[in-house]
Amino acid sequence: MSFVGIDIGTSFIKGAILNIRGAELEHIRRVPFPAPISSLDPLKYEIDPVRILNIVRDLVTDLVNLTEECEGIAMCAQMHSMVLMNDRGEVRSNCLGWRDQRALAPHPSGSGSYYEVLQQRITGEQRRDLGNELPVGSPLCFLFQMSELDLLEPGTIPVSLPDFVLASLCGTEPSVEITNAMAYELINLRTLQWHADVIQQLGLEKMSWPVLRRSGDIVGFIQIGERRVPCYTPVGDYQCALVGAMLTDHELSLNISTGSQVSRLTSSLELGDYQTRPFFDGRFTNTLSHLPAGRSLNILVDLLEEIARNSGIALENSWAYIAQAAAAVDRTDLSAKLTFFRGPCGNRGAITNISETNFNVGTLFRAAFENMAENYYSCALRIWPDRSWSNIVFSGGLADKLPLLRHIIEDRFQTKARLSPVAEDTMFGLLALATSFAREARSVEEAVEQLKSNFNFDAPSKD
Repeated sequence: MSFVGIDIGTSFIKGAILNIRGAELEHIRRVPFPAPISSLDPLKYEIDPVRILNIVRDLVTDLVNLTEECEGIAMCAQMHSMVLMNDRGEVRSNCLGWRDQRALAPHPSGSGSYYEVLQQRITGEQRRDLGNELPVGSPLCFLFQMSELDLLEPGTIPVSLPDFVLASLCGTEPSVEITNAMAYELINLRTLQWHADVIQQLGLEKMSWPVLRRSGDIVGFIQIGERRVPCYTPVGDYQCALVGAMLTDHELSLNISTGSQVSRLTSSLELGDYQTRPFFDGRFTNTLSHLPAGRSLNILVDLLEEIARNSGIALENSWAYIAQAAAAVDRTDLSAKLTFFRGPCGNRGAITNISETNFNVGTLFRAAFENMAENYYSCALRIWPDRSWSNIVFSGGLADKLPLLRHIIEDRFQTKARLSPVAEDTMFGLLALATSFAREARSVEEAVEQLKSNFNFDAPSKD
């Protein structure tokens, strides 16, 4: 029994055959995610949606043809990306990615940016009902700015990226599952419905909102040759990665990749000074996201490589040297603050306390890793003040390839830790979801328990 899994990520669009009975991934494919469209506006970050659609179509066709019998398509995708469509299924915009910052442009009223005016128009209680998140690069911010500029036609449908892909492939009306719908920043967590009051207050009531679906619903069928393959409603990649890491309710999750999050699972809705998101099986997560990680570290790497790059010299593996140099430094009084992008830890970075002897590649990245560890610790206390977690679960590409970073974090937390059992945690999460979709497990939690029997969870994190 097998499914095809598709993960529309920030760097790559991945595909694999999900072998449910064998509990493994087969024929993993990776295609680079399309580059953004060139724009004179530095605040905009748009991608051609047709290019994304064609890549996914090709991956699905290739992988379905490698299976004897495909039970369905399971999909997840980067959060907050959006495509506008009309009621005839026609595309009315490029894909607006989560890196888009157009809401930071000045509002015509002179009352600050569109983002600041938006925040002024909703109450603190409403913001908490919406999950207490509201990043600049989210559909709510995109839509508010467009509405204020009168750029939205009545009846326009805001569609999450994976739901656009499936609606186009299956020829069906766009819909959205609750973990993806949460990324719009317009779901009332108390009711798990669109927040009608906020929609009205922000002038978005003339739009058509996608039907909300449950995890495991079939949204349509794709025809591959003579096969008619069911497509299951896409889910959020954040939630999917936590499933793939096999997180339990007594473990603290640190996902460290391009971006980063600190998260915990809860069995019921617990609103507070953090972000709250729907999970599977009626559960929720408390989290702090947009923490400095790979994207911020790449700012430092790009600076170090600039002269060589502009001289036409290709450096083969800067990260291997960086990891070695940082590992050779036991301690440093150099300080690096990685908050180069807006997030819970600030929006301005700094490198301070530089001396003649303490400023080199090893000390810089040692200081950067220590700053990341401190950020994770302070955020963990916000979502889990009594520190009753049993251990840390590391997931994400950076956590996997930087053992020094893991050790520094473990030292700061004084807590044991484990790595996600597989590097492809998001794709493995799709395997668990497909197991529940196929009724091989009664819930996602039970599917995870079945998969856990294949792994040793008592082992410490690896070097």
